[in-house]
Amino acid sequence: MAGTAREKRLIAEGPAIILVEPQLGENIGMVARAMANFGLSELRLVNPRDGWPNEKASAAASKADHVIDKVQVFATLEEAIADLNYVFATTARERYGFKPVRGPVSAARELRGRFSAGEGVGVLFGRERFGLNNEEVALADEIVTFPVNPAFASLNIAQAVLLMSYEWLKSGMDEGEELPFAGPEFTPAPKFVLTGLFDHLEAALEARGYFRPPQKKAKMVDNLRAVLTRPGFDASELSLLRGVVNALDYYSPKEPRGSGYPERKAQADGEAAAHRETED
Repeated sequence: MAGTAREKRLIAEGPAIILVEPQLGENIGMVARAMANFGLSELRLVNPRDGWPNEKASAAASKADHVIDKVQVFATLEEAIADLNYVFATTARERYGFKPVRGPVSAARELRGRFSAGEGVGVLFGRERFGLNNEEVALADEIVTFPVNPAFASLNIAQAVLLMSYEWLKSGMDEGEELPFAGPEFTPAPKFVLTGLFDHLEAALEARGYFRPPQKKAKMVDNLRAVLTRPGFDASELSLLRGVVNALDYYSPKEPRGSGYPERKAQADGEAAAHRETED
């Protein structure tokens, strides 16, 4: 029996599980155990309240050492998802107008397809007390929510991770539907490229007085980010959009359109200098 146990292959792959500001080490450990049960191994923590490493997490993980030993800790959610191409955010609350919404079965199939295509994928889980805030959900590509008893809808974080992990493993057991042809390959850009566009666009809009009244700026920024994350732009598309913002940066309402471009500005300066020499 012991020899048979040693021959069993340890499944350790799949999407990253990202816990945002988890509070209790025991909950982190139970998350690691749930992940190990269903073949997931990459656990990322964003600003855990009690720091890391955590002895209580290790004890609660019940020998899921291959998950606990590889835990990565990040200061911000943006850093935690920077290298990922596609991210789901889990939430039990309706977020009006934010993102497409899937159940865990459909979400797991989407993750499986993208993972098999070589994309970096992940699932966000929020704090034990109140989950993810709107700004954090806005950084994801889609929402996943669970069909539960509406009169008792609360899941603890380990339960939520277990449900998604189970559906992930189950999605790999189906052969899937074979199609006679496929559409073009399309890989969403890593999140750090998208975050760069957010910062660039926000700075350009701030300079032009877009955020009015000022007290509504945070909500307006949330809405912009929700709109820009929905399509899943690839890197070349984001580069094009940043080029558009750069072009707007060169425009001044007090000068002819495009006069701020470096080559045109140099031409205008030369003409002005020639005009001064003529006058002299």
